[in-house]
Parts: sequence; structure tokens; C-alpha cells
Amino acid sequence: MVPTRDGAWLLLKEFTAGQGLLKHAMAVETAVRGYARLFGEDEEAWGIVGLLHDFDYERWPDPADHPFRGAEILKERAYPEYMIRAILSHADYSGVKRESQLEHTLFACDELAGFITAASLVRPTKSVLDLETRSVKKRMKDKAFARAVSRDDLHQGAEELGVSLEEHITNVIGFLRGRAELLGLRGNL
Repeated sequence: MVPTRDGAWLLLKEFTAGQGLLKHAMAVETAVRGYARLFGEDEEAWGIVGLLHDFDYERWPDPADHPFRGAEILKERAYPEYMIRAILSHADYSGVKRESQLEHTLFACDELAGFITAASLVRPTKSVLDLETRSVKKRMKDKAFARAVSRDDLHQGAEELGVSLEEHITNVIGFLRGRAELLGLRGNL
């Protein structure tokens, strides 16, 4: 089976109703696709992995279930093993060590896309279009802001990509700007 973005979207919608989680999935998809372009990789395939990484989370948020239930469903639906492995590897507790560039990229983009979304939405403009890297770094120092996001994971993600944290933040902001309207990050600009 060769997965398509349309098929992945239908699968995501089958298991996810919440707009916040749908937008998160699209933001991670956008960031992972951006890195696929930079690395000369298959943008469509990488995007599907980003889109589906949390598709089981709404139904099974417990770490005993997520992302394991999703992996089972993907296997049943004949998704390629490398996609399933990448999705499993984004959760440190899964026991699947990140090895491929795709696996490192998904991990690096997951938490940062969420953090950048949150940083955008608290701006007066509620937009990613005028968000700057230094603003994101400043927010990272505020432990009360987006407290569920591990700052260590943000640093580790950049390290796994082999880029500085500043470069990673700048890249992801740029990727998200390209789909700001769709992601609900255009704000009032």
C-alpha cells in the first residue's frame, strides 16, 4: 500500500474530533514536510507521518496505549513499517529508539510546533506571521508558559537534527507561516 495524504486525513478524522488536536497534527505535518524539503526527502511520506503521529491520542491518551494502539491500526491498514516505527519512536517511553532522519525530525517537530503555536496565540496579533525566534526563546524560559512542553525535549530535538535551537525554531516558524491561515495562526494580520 502506498499511503496518500487524503487517506491519512480520513484516518486522522476517524479517530480525532477535537480541533486543537487536528490543528496540532497539521502543524507537525507542516514542519516535518518543511524539513523533508530541506533534506531532499519524500515530502508526501514524511508529511503523512507528521499528520498521523498522534491520531490515536484522543481515544487513548494513556502512555500504556498511545502510540501503541495507533501502530496496531496502521499495521492493520497496511501502512509501511518505517512510518509506524517513526510514529512509535516519537514517544520516548515506547522503547523504540530513534534512528532515521525521519524519526529524529518527527520528534524535533512535535513539541516545537505545539510550543510555537502557543507562543503565536498569546501575541497581541495572535499570529505566527510576526513571531520571532527570540520571542519563542524568551517564552521557553517562562516555566509557567505551555508547562506541558518539555524544554529538554525542545533542546534535544534540535540536537538530534544537528542544528542549533535557534535555527530549528526559525525553521519551524518559517514552515508554519506558509500555512498560517489553515493552522489558525494568521491572527489579525
